[in-house]
Amino acid sequence: MDVFEAIKKRRSIRSYEDRPVEKEKIEKLLEAARLAPSAKNMQEWKFIVITDKEIKEKLVPACKNQKFISEAPVVIAAVSDPSFKWYKVDVGIALEHIALEAVELGLGTCWIGAFYEDKVKEILSVPDNLEVVALMTVGYGKEEGKRTTRKPLEEIVCYDKYCF
Repeated sequence: MDVFEAIKKRRSIRSYEDRPVEKEKIEKLLEAARLAPSAKNMQEWKFIVITDKEIKEKLVPACKNQKFISEAPVVIAAVSDPSFKWYKVDVGIALEHIALEAVELGLGTCWIGAFYEDKVKEILSVPDNLEVVALMTVGYGKEEGKRTTRKPLEEIVCYDKYCF
């Protein structure tokens, strides 16, 4: 599968099969994140891979009661140092590398941005000076996910100067 095909196939998956993700696939996802570009090549990130059922259950209320988080075989929490100027951009790129590699591997993902950071930090023992930027569920989707509509290029692209 080429990259553009993976981009077109990627969906937010919120319903997962009750089957574990193979360790080799998890490692390949993490390798995709490791290879992501980062400002000044600082790689100011940590990825916490959560497979423990009890921890995932604790994350549900911390993630505003999104029940599917406990049903996903894997949850990845992306953590970074907010004193580093580009930390959110860098983590976003790394997580999207994970999402696209997951498509290649036949896995589904869903970005989780709605959560109570203080509660997630407590559950995952994240130090106070770091920030949980986002979480991502990973697993074998029960369904392909819904295709969302996208704005046409004319509505989102300007050339040479701002045009709207």
